[in-house]
Amino acid sequence: MANNPLVRGLWVVGGLVCVAVGAIGVIVPGLPSTVFFIMAAAAFSRSSERMERWVLNLPGVGKLVADYRSGLGMPWRAKVIAGTMIVVAVGISTGLLISSWTWRGIVIGVGIVGLAYIFGRVPTAKPLPKPEVR
Repeated sequence: MANNPLVRGLWVVGGLVCVAVGAIGVIVPGLPSTVFFIMAAAAFSRSSERMERWVLNLPGVGKLVADYRSGLGMPWRAKVIAGTMIVVAVGISTGLLISSWTWRGIVIGVGIVGLAYIFGRVPTAKPLPKPEVR
């Protein structure tokens, strides 16, 4: 945790901005949300234990943040959904919204980097074993 009150305040503001963007990402298709809550938890870990606990206890996203922090990774289904959203967002952007070939190339490149990161660097969480039915 930061000792300087100004630095701690900056971490709190950064965490709150990440929470706000993450909350918007829950509603807006194509905008990720979990990654912003992960960044918020990291910022709050440097500034406010109470706010860090709040993020870790949020319904729906808190468990994902805790799993990511403990190195468990991302469930395969979530990876497929995230990858699909990236492909759809890049496709719509480059096919319908962007006319400049330079910007199309940049958006496609960023999308490829995002896909490579999700499928190449983020570990895949192992599914929990199913209970036996007798």
